[in-house]
Amino acid sequence: MQKKTVSQPTDTTNPDYYHRVVDCQWACPAHTDVPGYIRLIAQGEYSDAYQLNRHSNIFPGILGRVCDRPCEPACRRSRIEDKPVAICRLKRIAADLTDMNDVQLPEIAPANGKRIACVGAGCASLALANDLLPLGYEVVIFEALDRSGGLMRTNIPSFRLPPEVLDQEIGMIIGMGADIHFDHPVESMKTLLEEGYDAIFVGSGAPKGKNLELPGRYDSDRIHIGIDWLESVAFEHTESIGERVLIIGVGNTAMDCCRTSLRLGSTDVKVMARKPRAFFKASDWELEDAEEENVEIIVNHSPKAFVIEDGKLAGMIFELMEYQLDSAGRIESSTVTGETMIPCDDVVLAIGQDNAFPWIERDQGIEFDQWEVPVVDPVTHQGTRAGVFFGGDAAFGPKNIIWAVEHGHQAAISIHKYCHGEDITDRLPMGMNLNSAKMGIHEWSFSNSYDSGKRIPVPQVQLSERFKQLNIEVELGFSPELAAEEVERCLNCDLQTVFTENLCIECDACIDVCPVKCLTITEAGTEDDLRTRLSAPAENLEQGLLISGALPQTGRVMIKDEDLCVHCSLCAERCPTAAWDMQKFTLLKPCAGDESVSEPIRQSGA
Repeated sequence: MQKKTVSQPTDTTNPDYYHRVVDCQWACPAHTDVPGYIRLIAQGEYSDAYQLNRHSNIFPGILGRVCDRPCEPACRRSRIEDKPVAICRLKRIAADLTDMNDVQLPEIAPANGKRIACVGAGCASLALANDLLPLGYEVVIFEALDRSGGLMRTNIPSFRLPPEVLDQEIGMIIGMGADIHFDHPVESMKTLLEEGYDAIFVGSGAPKGKNLELPGRYDSDRIHIGIDWLESVAFEHTESIGERVLIIGVGNTAMDCCRTSLRLGSTDVKVMARKPRAFFKASDWELEDAEEENVEIIVNHSPKAFVIEDGKLAGMIFELMEYQLDSAGRIESSTVTGETMIPCDDVVLAIGQDNAFPWIERDQGIEFDQWEVPVVDPVTHQGTRAGVFFGGDAAFGPKNIIWAVEHGHQAAISIHKYCHGEDITDRLPMGMNLNSAKMGIHEWSFSNSYDSGKRIPVPQVQLSERFKQLNIEVELGFSPELAAEEVERCLNCDLQTVFTENLCIECDACIDVCPVKCLTITEAGTEDDLRTRLSAPAENLEQGLLISGALPQTGRVMIKDEDLCVHCSLCAERCPTAAWDMQKFTLLKPCAGDESVSEPIRQSGA
């Protein structure tokens, strides 16, 4: 970490500094203004909250149900108590209580004569279309299936994500003028390139489920690839499964497979994990939901063989594993201590997904790495052939929906610049606005009192009712009353404590009143040195110190540990000279429409 002295105060003009303090927004790949939409929900302004959400993540109703929630583990609230703010489910209530007819979509510019082809109608392609259609581009989407949504539709069960929610939010984007072709798989990149598109975006996902090449694998038709099996269920080609089911793998797809099995008639579902629970890939809440439905998760069982008796699947043999961990909790070595056979009627393999590009000829200037994944620039999303871009799982392997959305946003910037003949690496930086939240001497435009309430559980359908039909949505979502309680747990991390050193008289009032001892006035020094001389230990090196310039009275410096601050505003209320102020930080994140162009694109037909 950079060392700072009195001559090097913290550069708060860099948007990254205050952005990093808003932990939830920093952790979100699309950098959604989480505290902003939570405050709008608190005010009952659900449509405005939805609109703010949609600006960055484009799918508030979808992501309010199935987002992988990178924002929540980062939430500052979990530093005070065990549970973060229910950010994701608050997103959902904004969608649930918004009249979609009132959602303001961007105006569509006249056609600019440029045609963009998208391979796949999943979240990355839809995000790209969302950004380019308003700029006058013709966006042509080719989808192999008979409906849009990609893995959102085929691999997320309807009891988690109802099809009508997908249709509604995807329909907004298609309704802006996307030209979508269903039942139209792209079988040749060479042919697509010859059709004269100005740019091509590949958002085809990671459609190939990983297999287990073990003895007996091809001796029964009761062994299924997880993502293919979920797709078959989604399209109603599969309507039942055996009573005893083994799910191999312990990621989020495995959780969807085990819960779906219960709804298709299974009474005994076991999830088989090769490693201890600390190494599971599934989110904690996905595991909790499965275990609530009486799914048994068995650890330290490594698959060895499928057992076939009289031509039928009878079970699987597993090696029993023991692991030796180092001091950091990493696996150092493993030992096989024995083996066991577990009976079953069906096995579902959910051990991961791979990209599959048999349709991209290897002589078209598109390079692939040793794993047969395209070589893609992580900033511009362009492959090794100019004009061909990748996003979502097709670009960097399986992640989640919100990552794919952000890939679409960034690829849209690149395509916009590419079509104008501009350098796609020359991109606008992040910006910010800071506006005082002061409304009176001790009055702010936000609720600054600390609420000690615990996280509000999301109401769910009773266990005895949820298995009667496949499409019964388990989570009911917050009511307005419950949401009103949960929003008060937000600490308003975007309300920044902004310090003006030349107004400070070093009266220590702010230090005295601070409830978490995050403020210190002391002699200047390096950051490493300062961290040892604060009112409370500054142990989290992931967040920096706010170090002021020299104070006018003594030349000392004001230090604030951003990690400890709970944005209570008491320092600003107590300060007699207004050296402290609470200011709303708004991140200005460039999108395709913000980029300048070297010259206008010729209008179609001109």
